[in-house]
Amino acid sequence: MDNHVKTTPVAKSGFLTKNRVAVSLLFLMNGFMVGCWAPKIPEFAERLQLSKFQLGLMILVFGVGSLTLMPIAGTQIARFGSRCVVQVAALGLLPSLLTLTLSPNIPTAVISIFLFGGFMGAMDVAMNANAVAVEQSMRRAIMSSCHAFWSLGGLIGAGLGGLLIAKAGVLVHAQIATLLAAIVIGIGWRIILVDQPHPDTKKEKTRLPMLPLPWLLGLMALLSMIPEGAVLDWGALYLRQELGASVALSGFGFAAFSLTMATMRFGGDLVRDRLGGVKTLRICTLFAISGMLLAAFAPSAEIAILGFALCGIGISNMVPIAFSAAGNIPHLKAGIGLSVVTTMGYSGMLVAPSAIGFVAEHIGFSVVFMVLPMLLIVVLLLSNLARYADGISGGGH
Repeated sequence: MDNHVKTTPVAKSGFLTKNRVAVSLLFLMNGFMVGCWAPKIPEFAERLQLSKFQLGLMILVFGVGSLTLMPIAGTQIARFGSRCVVQVAALGLLPSLLTLTLSPNIPTAVISIFLFGGFMGAMDVAMNANAVAVEQSMRRAIMSSCHAFWSLGGLIGAGLGGLLIAKAGVLVHAQIATLLAAIVIGIGWRIILVDQPHPDTKKEKTRLPMLPLPWLLGLMALLSMIPEGAVLDWGALYLRQELGASVALSGFGFAAFSLTMATMRFGGDLVRDRLGGVKTLRICTLFAISGMLLAAFAPSAEIAILGFALCGIGISNMVPIAFSAAGNIPHLKAGIGLSVVTTMGYSGMLVAPSAIGFVAEHIGFSVVFMVLPMLLIVVLLLSNLARYADGISGGGH
């Protein structure tokens, strides 16, 4: 099935449509749930008396759940369309914070966190597929702003979560967070874009693609998300241990990275509509490489924070462009292409933190941040593949 919009020239729709509002709310809710989980982790570990090793295994179970349901979501999107799958996944995700809070022992917690990661991942694939469909219907890029809403949701969830847990406890936090997430989903429920597959493809057997293109785009997403994970998970520790930053100052590395990433994602669609996917990806990759090298060679924590901020500018739109391209691969259903790319991309986020921590223990974080730009150079070499993202906006840049 060719997912490109027909080549007959079609005018772009208005900047804001109800379908765009709906898919933006999906990203907001998904990011909000992830953000709410972060401040719950210490209490979760203490309540179940988990050691650091056991907590690491729990977080791994979360990742296994995501990687298990992501491909399944892709096949179901190909059969039923992204609207149906994203609605089912959102309903499955809603009670996750409550089940994690109420899990009385390790076996039930394992099941809860597996399902939490699974529905999170399934919803991620489906909402990205729906965003691609909305892009096609609007004839303009919206993927970067969708990911910006995810980042915004994460920031709101983490900030609100810490405050509520401190003031009212974990159960009240889970109840309020679940209610807020349900309200967000309820607002967008009826206006999610319907993107049923072509009747001729409904009985077609779905299988992993044999084309190299989705796997190359998946590699691009993987190599883009490993540095992102490195900054998010280890940036503060690098500032603290190797550059002598105070506890307060070390937190600014993550804050600077997150702020520039969210800001640039809101503006990324306009840039991509103007410059095209290839040129935008190349510029972003160069920013990310420069920022990572600046952080690696920084003589002080303040300079390293500036490097992380530049890195956030670059990485912000790299993954959204890869996702848009994956949803517009010729002769391949959007759900299949996206399931490959999202699974490969997020596997980097799950595997890299533990591997980077092990390596850094022996050679230091500075050397790690010096090596990571080599991954981004590969993305730069693959950047011509970003031209497939322009199938939604009439670009050809």
